[in-house]
Amino acid sequence: MRLPQPHESDSALALEPRDRALRCGRGHSFDVARQGYVSLLTGASTKMTGDTAAMLDARATFQSGGHFAPIADAVSRAVTAAQRPDGSVLEVGAGTGYYLAAVLDAAPSTVGIGLDVAKPAVRRCARTHPRAAAVLADAWLGVPIRDGAVNRVLSVFAPRNPREIARILADDGRFVVATPTERHLGELIGPLDMVRVDPDKDRRLDNAMSGHFETVEHTLVEYPMTLDRSDVANVVGMGPSAHHATATDARLAQLSETVEVTASVVVASYRPAA
Repeated sequence: MRLPQPHESDSALALEPRDRALRCGRGHSFDVARQGYVSLLTGASTKMTGDTAAMLDARATFQSGGHFAPIADAVSRAVTAAQRPDGSVLEVGAGTGYYLAAVLDAAPSTVGIGLDVAKPAVRRCARTHPRAAAVLADAWLGVPIRDGAVNRVLSVFAPRNPREIARILADDGRFVVATPTERHLGELIGPLDMVRVDPDKDRRLDNAMSGHFETVEHTLVEYPMTLDRSDVANVVGMGPSAHHATATDARLAQLSETVEVTASVVVASYRPAA
């Protein structure tokens, strides 16, 4: 790992573990918190709003029900395709670490890092898998990883910084991105006043990747989910709609006991641009 300060040499900024801390050649020390993560946030303020503990609780409960297991399987296949047996994977915006753990289960010799800007998230990531480390950092201010040091990078339903990902990714690496389509959770968006998927999302993703990455493969993962009201409440509470949905309890009460809802996600794999 390295701190994201481009004017200092890599050798001075290399971090080594020592006595429950990471230390660099300039004498800086970053303690490993008792929850198991290390904070590498710089002093600059972040423009990102991290998930709250309540949002992560809702997401973990929903994920534990297996509703997004097909998405996790597709992500794991994309990440582990042609993966070196001793490779590494970084999840940016790792949240609960659910997808990172799925990848590590599918690749027994791979090690992982979950990076997130929210303390409740990295606390969860630190205990999500025995081969996963957790780092508190803002990817938009700089990913604290050496150039070309990571074999695979993963971003699921999370903001991403293509320029920084291109810097840290190995020449033969892959960047796997999972994004919702306009049909994702479509049956709930109107009745529950949820945040809609931007119809321009694909174009904006392509523009952001342009010059940094080339597309390897796109896979549509789409299937029906049968959700009860508690599942639906967790869906609302685990994402951006938690900040925007209005009168959710009253709206939930108007739903049937169970609702069939569409999961619709594109899992895209990219390689560094030539």
